Amino acid sequence: MQPCIMSKKVIALLGSPLLEGNTARLLDEAIRGAEDAGCEVEKIAVAHLDVAPCMEIFYCMENETCRIKDDMIEIYDKFREMDGLILATPVMTMGIPGKLKAFIDRFQVFYMAKYYRGESFISPERRKRRKMLFISIAGMNLPTVFDGAKMTVRAFGEIIDCPYWDEVLRNDMDTIQDIRTRPEVMEAAYRKGYELGRLLVQ
Repeated sequence: MQPCIMSKKVIALLGSPLLEGNTARLLDEAIRGAEDAGCEVEKIAVAHLDVAPCMEIFYCMENETCRIKDDMIEIYDKFREMDGLILATPVMTMGIPGKLKAFIDRFQVFYMAKYYRGESFISPERRKRRKMLFISIAGMNLPTVFDGAKMTVRAFGEIIDCPYWDEVLRNDMDTIQDIRTRPEVMEAAYRKGYELGRLLVQ
């Protein structure tokens, strides 16, 4: 579906370094759903960005950007303008991949604006409408395998005023191997992407 002039903007973050792996396939289904619902979606492969880790310079305590000049400078504007977020990542070492964690940590720019200066970039009215869909896969078949990743992602959602809305999770991927052999998970990703899109365009 072609986005209309007033279509809602969704950022789709791929946390996996594999552009055609299982995480990417689920994300693509969610993107397709959001686009079918009428949203404009921009996919960002975090592992392939030029993003340095936070160096605790604290320039952002008094400024609306970061002193480190890399791909994050453009990303900040995109996250201020977006209406929704789809974050897809594999679980690594009971958490999220290092490059994605570094990316999230660089949102100290948003943290300082909201909690230190009391001047959040996102108004309360926009926060009420912004929503995040979390998609994740894990190799191990453990009941707590997603706990660490979910804690990080929920905290991220609060910092950027795009609260955690819903999730699509699939563990035991070491056994499953190919997510395409689980069409119900692929369908769930599409459906949740579509539901997110419909909520945003209402």
